[in-house]
Amino acid sequence: MTAIQLRHGRLVTEILPDRERVGAAAAAHVAGRLATILATRDEARLIFAAAASQGEFLDALVAMPGIDWGRVVAFHLDEYVGLPLGDERSFGEWLDRRIWSKVRPGRVGKLDGAAAARDPEAECARYGELLTAGGIDLALIGVGENGHLAFNDPHVADFHDPLAVKVVEIDDRSRHQQVRDGAFASFEAVPRLAMTVTMSALLASRAVSVVVPGAQKAAAVAAMLEGPITTACPASALRDHPDAVMFVDEAAVSGVTP
Repeated sequence: MTAIQLRHGRLVTEILPDRERVGAAAAAHVAGRLATILATRDEARLIFAAAASQGEFLDALVAMPGIDWGRVVAFHLDEYVGLPLGDERSFGEWLDRRIWSKVRPGRVGKLDGAAAARDPEAECARYGELLTAGGIDLALIGVGENGHLAFNDPHVADFHDPLAVKVVEIDDRSRHQQVRDGAFASFEAVPRLAMTVTMSALLASRAVSVVVPGAQKAAAVAAMLEGPITTACPASALRDHPDAVMFVDEAAVSGVTP
């Protein structure tokens, strides 16, 4: 099925009927971009979002044939302060279960929430150096219900952030979203602090692929596509990115002007 395509600024949005076809289209796009990168370079550097909204896409990406995962360097966007490596609630562990243990990237770089609890500046600096050493070829991201990218919620987002990774206080709407997504049993159980790759580091990615399914994201998608480009909706900055494609289902664009 041919997707309906919209353009807002430089951002291309492809609309598919449902989550499964969104995931399949995004996976095919990413596989194609990976093939192009690896045709001229020894490795491809990818950064992944860990969220329930990415499930169908990651399943489809695992099933894509022909990807040379041994030449992929994988990172993730954010992590809770205080959750150690291997904690089943951590984003790194979620990505291990969902994709990395299945496709076996050549290298995986993880944020360590336990190290951040001991020395947050040192852990953010360590991870930031890993990211900036070679940059990010392709960012595989979603959009939060409040328009955030990673944990760049509106109150902490900075399009010109001098840091690559920083500790932030998660806003209440994002914490409630984690409960609705099934990551935590209660609002009180969701940590208040997280490390996040910053907006400036994300926007420096050479290419961005965004997956945003579901009616619960409709207000955020409408704001990012039709509102002002502002940190009040951090995802709106993608309209200025030189190489970004967003895959959505019909429900996610129900608030966008036809």
